Amino acid sequence: MVESALFGCPDVRDRAVWAAADGAAVLADARALLARPAPVLTATAWARTFRDGVRTEYEDAARELRERVTTLVLAAVLTGEAPPDEVPFLDGAIDGLVALAEATTWCWAPHDRHTAARGEVLADPGDPFLDLGAAEVASLFAWADHALGPHLDLRAPGVRKRLRREVELRVLTPFERIRDWHWLGLDGDAHNWNPWIHSAVLTAALLLVDDEERRRRLVELVVEGLGHYVAVLPDDGGIDEGAAYWWHGACRLLECLDLLGVDAPEPPVLAELIRFPHRMHLGGDAFVNAGDAPAHLSPAQPWHVLHRWGERLGDAAVCAFAAGRARAGGRLVWPEAGLGRALSGLADPRWRAAVAAAEPGEPWLAREEWLPRVQVLVARETAGTARGLTVAVKAGHNGERHNHLDVGSFWVAADGVPVVADVGQPTYTAGSFGPDRYRAWPLRSEWHNVPEPGVTQEPGEASGARDVRVALTAAGATLSADLAGAYPGVARWIRSVRLVRGAPAHVVVADDDSVRPVRLRHVLAGAVELGTGEASVSRNGVRVRLSWDPRHTTAELERRVLADPLLRAAWGEHLTRLTLLVREGPARVRLEQVR
Repeated sequence: MVESALFGCPDVRDRAVWAAADGAAVLADARALLARPAPVLTATAWARTFRDGVRTEYEDAARELRERVTTLVLAAVLTGEAPPDEVPFLDGAIDGLVALAEATTWCWAPHDRHTAARGEVLADPGDPFLDLGAAEVASLFAWADHALGPHLDLRAPGVRKRLRREVELRVLTPFERIRDWHWLGLDGDAHNWNPWIHSAVLTAALLLVDDEERRRRLVELVVEGLGHYVAVLPDDGGIDEGAAYWWHGACRLLECLDLLGVDAPEPPVLAELIRFPHRMHLGGDAFVNAGDAPAHLSPAQPWHVLHRWGERLGDAAVCAFAAGRARAGGRLVWPEAGLGRALSGLADPRWRAAVAAAEPGEPWLAREEWLPRVQVLVARETAGTARGLTVAVKAGHNGERHNHLDVGSFWVAADGVPVVADVGQPTYTAGSFGPDRYRAWPLRSEWHNVPEPGVTQEPGEASGARDVRVALTAAGATLSADLAGAYPGVARWIRSVRLVRGAPAHVVVADDDSVRPVRLRHVLAGAVELGTGEASVSRNGVRVRLSWDPRHTTAELERRVLADPLLRAAWGEHLTRLTLLVREGPARVRLEQVR
């Protein structure tokens, strides 16, 4: 089972495979890394989560160290460095691996419930907490041992024993000993942590555990645990955490199935699950980004995993999407996505050929996509291209994973560029997943494209849309829903969002006329100009005009300067909120592209 699970990914001694790999970009990165000092993990940075709520100082350094080690391991494998020759990549990889082995904890501080329960600010190495951070390092160690092991033995005898010892103490033993980890989903709430951690445990079991009986027990527990995740996947393949989190949840499930090989049955939902990323694609690097998802997806994804499953399940659109996005990103693999993923992509000649053959265009973009379980509609002016208008609208509820208060929100993109936008995920703090979560302005309904009928939306699964209806025809696509459940004290609130395909194509957003005054919020990305009864927003060479009846409506613009580095990376220096105060009469807004 182990040999069949490695996607044709041999160790460093198979020079035929690694000499054929296209690793020029990785080698350039590795040379640059050797010229810079390695990140240092400090106790005071880890403790900041408990002292002032800042988690990124430590987590950024930990991520940079993992990515440094990943890149140097890849470079050592690609070049085949071995003593007695000079081995700068191999030495750098060894130093990084040992630095991680010597870290007090691999857990990210906000996750460490053991430390929090003790009322302390430093982790106890004798009481490890198995979280995403621990999973990432365990997976890195397992793949480094597999791919580089023979040369590690030559250069640093004993280091592999150390890596195995740390994975055993920090990951495998806690996984076996504690069988009620919250991320297992025993209560029916299985989310991306489940396949993320299980994939690391499975990798470590297959690559680091020599005892066959022990390995079998671990694999059985992984299969059992993954079952909790599969059980809650909706049959439309939708992921309520959004397209960015698909790669950390659903994609890791696919990788687990790859590792399990022929012994693993394929759940029926997989055919729909692999379609989700391209169904949420607006164009270019822009995606529908409900909840804590970025509007612009990083190119550093394991596109080859999706492509492999597209081939396996015979889905040409999935294959075209994966190869096309990889080609647009300019790389076959990205070390940032993880060592195992990079190794398997580099070693796969079919993946190299697919990316080389990828043609321009976006043929996977359907005329419309409706996911009834997560209640998201995406409709575009013309199938097969991002040109023209695309509208997305969600109903849903406010108890979704990584949720924002956004029931009834919508997106509008022109030529694949989002202009009526969702702010997306701000930088996480210690309070991002606690009782103060919705104090952060990007998560509140006031900063989503929703109505405000005298009150704002409240969190919770009970705060959701009712009577959701979708109409799809050649002439247009419409989603309508009663949003009243999201607003306390509101008896009924019907919103409809319709894309009209015509001359010209346009979007109409109409809201209930039972409550006045009502505020209609619109988050706009780009340069905004306000006129009488209209506003226009221009971004990246496209322009969209919003218009309304000015007789009983006043408009106000609020410019929000963005200090958060994640939000600045997504949107630049600012976003603009257009608020329409409708005092009486129809609450209706029309949007069309200005060509």
